[in-house]
Amino acid sequence: MKKLLPVIFLLVGLGAGIGAGVMLSPSESKEAAKQEKSEPKAEKPKEKSAKAKDGKAGKKDKPSDYEYLKLTKQFVVPVVDSERIEALVTMSLSLEITPGMTEAFYAVEPKLRDGFLQVMFDHANTGGFDGAFTESDNLKVLRKALLETARRDLGDDVSQVLIMSVSRQDV
Repeated sequence: MKKLLPVIFLLVGLGAGIGAGVMLSPSESKEAAKQEKSEPKAEKPKEKSAKAKDGKAGKKDKPSDYEYLKLTKQFVVPVVDSERIEALVTMSLSLEITPGMTEAFYAVEPKLRDGFLQVMFDHANTGGFDGAFTESDNLKVLRKALLETARRDLGDDVSQVLIMSVSRQDV
């Protein structure tokens, strides 16, 4: 009897799980109602895009006007104080570019990374990563310098440099 008890519990648990799955699964009528509700919502963005074509929307606010390219590796920048590494700052960046620039981006990515690192080193050496380094004014200065570097290598096809993450680890 003791050997049959685990098997009985297994069968009862399996039956209860199947029963609960059948009882809690959405019925076909609920799925059909969800699909009907989602169809009118899908039509609304089309109406807005028609308004955008009429000139009522501002320029370049359609999502297809830009591509976003994430630089594959994080940047690690040492913060040096009194000839000693005080902290390490890691950053992840992406570029907002016009469509079709992917090949040109990958062709100059090493040069672009080198330029970005130099900008970040300069920013660290001027105290940009000290104190409240995530203040919008500090990051605005950094973004502007990074954008100038990106435009020097890729041209005006780069519209923004996006800081995806930034963190500082004191050593």
